[in-house]
Amino acid sequence: MNTKKTGVIEKVEDKTTDVIKGVGNVFQTTLDAIASTLETAFKDTGKVGMSVVDAVADVVRSTIHAVAKVGTDLTHAARAIMVGVLRGTKDTGADVLDTISKTASNTIRETAKVGGDIEAATTGLIEGAVEGGKEMGVSAEKAVAAVTEGAMKAADKAGSSAVDAVRKATSKSGKKA
Repeated sequence: MNTKKTGVIEKVEDKTTDVIKGVGNVFQTTLDAIASTLETAFKDTGKVGMSVVDAVADVVRSTIHAVAKVGTDLTHAARAIMVGVLRGTKDTGADVLDTISKTASNTIRETAKVGGDIEAATTGLIEGAVEGGKEMGVSAEKAVAAVTEGAMKAADKAGSSAVDAVRKATSKSGKKA
């Protein structure tokens, strides 16, 4: 996939960094930025030719890089990413569990790239999937399973310490990876 930032998402990283620096509530700030960016992107999808998968990957990448620059807690940021993506994609017709899994995979992949805390990111993804999934009519068990599936796919590629971190976080949620 192309790592160049495109269209509506072009400045998400800079905006997110500036907003997080200026506001103490990382979760709400990040959530609002992601949801509104995705909603706008999907309203304009025909104009920019961006798929749901590409838009989510771009937003996740930009957000994780912004969070890494600022040094913010990845648990709150990953939770916001997941809830924001679910809210931002709710009217696209995308499968909720597939969206959860792909968001988890993208988040763990990007977290590994920036040397971030994979366990904290996985914990946040689980919390966000349970919260956002509930809003979308998905059970907590199915949401956690989708996070585990996506996170493990990315962790497998990142190495054994990433796999261990995902397992540790998912076992805390009552689900073994």
